[in-house]
Amino acid sequence: MSVPESPALRALIDDRYAELAARCRAAGVALHDDAGVAERIRRTLAASDFAFEVWRRQPQLLAPAGLERLRAAGDAGTRIGALALPEDEAVTLATLRRFRHAEALRLVFRDVNGLDDLAETLSATSVLYEALLGAALGWSERALATRYGHARNDEGALQRLVVVGFGKLGGAELNFSSDIDLVLAYPQGGQSDGARPLDNSEYFVRLGRQLVRLLNEPTDDGICARVDLRLRPFGNAGRLALSFAAMEQYYQSEGRDWERYAWIKARPVAGDRAAGKQLQELLRPFVYRRYLDYTAFAGLREMKALIDAEVARKDLADNLKLGPGGIREIEFIVQLAQLIRGGREPSLRVRGLLPALAACEARGHIGAVRAKALREAYRCLRRVENRVQMLRDAQTHDLPEDALSRERIARGLDHDHWEALQAEVAHYRAIVSEEFSSVLMPSGGRAARVAIADTALWQQACEGTPEAGVLEASGFVPGIEAADALAKLPQAASVRAMSPRSRERLDHLMPHLIAAARDSAAPLPCLLRLCRLVQAVARRSAYLALLEEQPAARARLARLFADSAFLAECVIAQPLLLDDVLDPRIDQLPLKRADISAEIRRVLSTLDEREAEAELDRINEFKASIAFRLGLAFNDGRADAVATARRLAALASSVVEAVTALAERELIAQHGRLPGEGSGFAVLGYGSLGGEELGFASDLDLVFVFDGTRTQASSDGARPLDGARWYQRLAQRVMNWLGLLTRAGRMYEVDTRLRPDGSKGLLVSSLEAFDAYQRSRAWTWEHQALLRARPVAGDAALGRALGEVRHDVLAVPREPAAVRAEVSQMRQRWRAERDRSDASRFDLKQGVGGLLDIEFALQGLVLAHAADHPQLLANTANASLIAACHRAGLLDDARADTLAHAHADLLRRALACTLDLRPRIAPREVALEELTAQVRSVTAALGFDFG
Repeated sequence: MSVPESPALRALIDDRYAELAARCRAAGVALHDDAGVAERIRRTLAASDFAFEVWRRQPQLLAPAGLERLRAAGDAGTRIGALALPEDEAVTLATLRRFRHAEALRLVFRDVNGLDDLAETLSATSVLYEALLGAALGWSERALATRYGHARNDEGALQRLVVVGFGKLGGAELNFSSDIDLVLAYPQGGQSDGARPLDNSEYFVRLGRQLVRLLNEPTDDGICARVDLRLRPFGNAGRLALSFAAMEQYYQSEGRDWERYAWIKARPVAGDRAAGKQLQELLRPFVYRRYLDYTAFAGLREMKALIDAEVARKDLADNLKLGPGGIREIEFIVQLAQLIRGGREPSLRVRGLLPALAACEARGHIGAVRAKALREAYRCLRRVENRVQMLRDAQTHDLPEDALSRERIARGLDHDHWEALQAEVAHYRAIVSEEFSSVLMPSGGRAARVAIADTALWQQACEGTPEAGVLEASGFVPGIEAADALAKLPQAASVRAMSPRSRERLDHLMPHLIAAARDSAAPLPCLLRLCRLVQAVARRSAYLALLEEQPAARARLARLFADSAFLAECVIAQPLLLDDVLDPRIDQLPLKRADISAEIRRVLSTLDEREAEAELDRINEFKASIAFRLGLAFNDGRADAVATARRLAALASSVVEAVTALAERELIAQHGRLPGEGSGFAVLGYGSLGGEELGFASDLDLVFVFDGTRTQASSDGARPLDGARWYQRLAQRVMNWLGLLTRAGRMYEVDTRLRPDGSKGLLVSSLEAFDAYQRSRAWTWEHQALLRARPVAGDAALGRALGEVRHDVLAVPREPAAVRAEVSQMRQRWRAERDRSDASRFDLKQGVGGLLDIEFALQGLVLAHAADHPQLLANTANASLIAACHRAGLLDDARADTLAHAHADLLRRALACTLDLRPRIAPREVALEELTAQVRSVTAALGFDFG
């Protein structure tokens, strides 16, 4: 170091080193004090009175074997097995304590001398206490079994105690002198099998008391561990150990928010760990809610208020753990994100602070810059806290006040003087304090003021006397509709059934929603939709909490409800989508089909049970979420129409792929597999799905094909089926599941009429029958449809074979004039049957110069020229076909530009109509008339007569 030690510190180290040398001589211990060893011992003495006391009492720890133990990489878990615990309790107490002292000394030595980093030190400390718990519990179980036998359930199965570690022990990040927070449980009731049987409830209470005595009782050697059991149900008033059933009942009926925070880090640390994992799964719904849980804010505020009161009462402002900007605030920031989203994102159910922070960062819930700052602050504060505790093995989180202790800690952390360390700690605490304040009380959040007039409007609604005139003056026109909606809301059954706490939250929220609606582009429609949403979520306080806590969510929701009737109805029907309204990762959409498919697989992998109904629910929720995000992106102008339609088609393809895989898995479970590689089953997407031009409410045109060589084969299950019936059932299941109404709504309407022979044909065709039909019996319009077809799910090899059939059928030479005539005739027929245009309105899809005119013209070009330009067949999307026809010389620059511009603009208008829940019919205006006239000019020039 550039600044030398103070005389007081040098004297302290010299005196203590000399005393240890004398102790070693008196005990006959050879102290090999070469330069390297001496320097490390001196650094340890500078940092820790505890280390000096252990060496002074046990000088043999300075012998070569003792020093080797200090340098060894293996943690306490590698040595605890060799610890012999005799039947004599007093000797066992002493043995456990001396083992703890030796291992704790090793932790100090390695930490101070840079042999372990912070994470290794905290982890090794946790392992030490787990090892001590395991050894103490084993001794206690043997002692109790000698008197009362072994505990068993009513069926005679052996029952063992489960020791659950909480806090930093649960997170495997234990401080040097921490309490160990424990909860004791056992699986089932029953009684022990000894000569003096005990009921299991009493048996495990006695076992728990013995365990605590071995660790916590002071002796001449001190204590082994400070055990804290206050986190158990009912705290100090509760029984020391409870059965799993009693635990579950308590948390379902009595569990409080702070207990949810505590259980985030809980894990089995001793005893029956397998049963401990069962207990965690049993209580997981209490900790992690199925839906996004913004009620976690309330629990956090209550805990923070209690902590602040304790800080004020005990003057703990400089406390590294509890004071402003302290370690607890970092934990709260991360745990809040875990509690809100962990029910839906199991990757967030991580116990340690740093791993949990990394998980939140990876999923985008805590930004990279914030995560880096919190990580650095945590490491700094934990290192200081740990060194403060290592100084005297004291359970303290306060910085020392005397100059010598401050110098020792500062120099041990590589600072020349105390002021430098103090400045570093203050810097990081300021960062944490600012971050925590922004999380706990976002600007415009729960504490935001609201206009008195809006509060009065809601009060009048609750009293059943909202005045239409007042509402109209506030911007809600006609006021009678607003008054009616507001008056009905408090009387709705779901609102009347609210708990007092939820009703208080609603009364606080509604004036904010009224204000947000008034400030939107369409105040009345927005307010009416918000009232319907509130009625839909009245019994789910988490959603009300989200809107109450997050002003950004309120503003975005109001803007969305004013702009898009379709997206508003989606949210009202599926309030789960409120998360997507708020999610800061909204720009990070999985845009490619491979990305979407990977995300579906990830979502399904998080399910606790592989059961078809639950998986279909989750697939549908995922589909709704991505489609909704795509709607938001289009509505906000962050994605154009062509990209949006393509992404919607990619989403649908991924959903069909996932449902097909699920249906195949379930069919195999029931009836076994058919022989051969792959499933021999493929799904073709036709229409807007195949053409990658799907709308927000489009149905799916699907055709199912199977490998005909397996028709006569039988599946190998307990209930075998022949190939034809196997594939028929698979296709039927895929179609039914895609259209199944789940809690998240219906995935897609499915149309299979484009299959060979239409509605009269079989639901699923063999590859050979499909090929034969397309070559010999299909009409030109069916080849037009085939142009847009592509495999979207199923057996990849069969999909490639279908691609070859499609290519061969469509590449057949055709007479261009005949193609133009047939395509024109079919377009005229469709227009006569389906065009809804009139003198004032234009049908964007069917009207003259509309989307289908562009599509039919492109299909006619490809059918007429595919024999000479087979590369055209690589495309199914209209936007891609325009570019491909241009490259092939079938469209000149001007015509290609005209069709591309018209297609994008018409598609944009069509999607906008859907988002506003209007038919795809637009008022005739100059720009639209000019656009369609240009399309008519191009199609006519290409030789098509569309009428």
